[in-house]
Amino acid sequence: MSERETIERDGRRLVLVPEETLDRLEEAAEDLDDIRAYDRAKAKPQEFVPAAIADRLIAGERPVKVWREYRGMTQKRLADAADISKPYLSQIENGLRDASIGVLRELAAALKVDLDDLSPPPAESAAKVPKGSARTRVRARNPDDAGRVKRRRAAAAKRRKAKAARG
Repeated sequence: MSERETIERDGRRLVLVPEETLDRLEEAAEDLDDIRAYDRAKAKPQEFVPAAIADRLIAGERPVKVWREYRGMTQKRLADAADISKPYLSQIENGLRDASIGVLRELAAALKVDLDDLSPPPAESAAKVPKGSARTRVRARNPDDAGRVKRRRAAAAKRRKAKAARG
């Protein structure tokens, strides 16, 4: 092992490493974050859903209604659990109104599903949501993963910029 090159700045001892080594360390840290996210996802208990339910969701039926019926809940019971009115829930289920993120979180909790499971079908959401709006951004299943995604994108942009400056 070679001797470390160090400097002292503001009372702190710093170790100098070649830029390529720093890039490899950053990539290794990102890989470790990915492994941890994978491990968290695998540690969560998985629910197996009947093919009929999956087929309804794939066919584009309203996810809130499909999950409510699968869970054997009435509109009144789900509305009460999510602290919303029954008419509002009916409008959400029939596509007459969009639910706020807060309401969707409450519905997801009451239905015991992930927030992503209540997202509208892709064709419908692409038609309703203008490109570039906040709702078209990639969403992470775990709030910790959202920060990881941001950090990875920023680090990748920084590496591209540094690489372009070098040559």
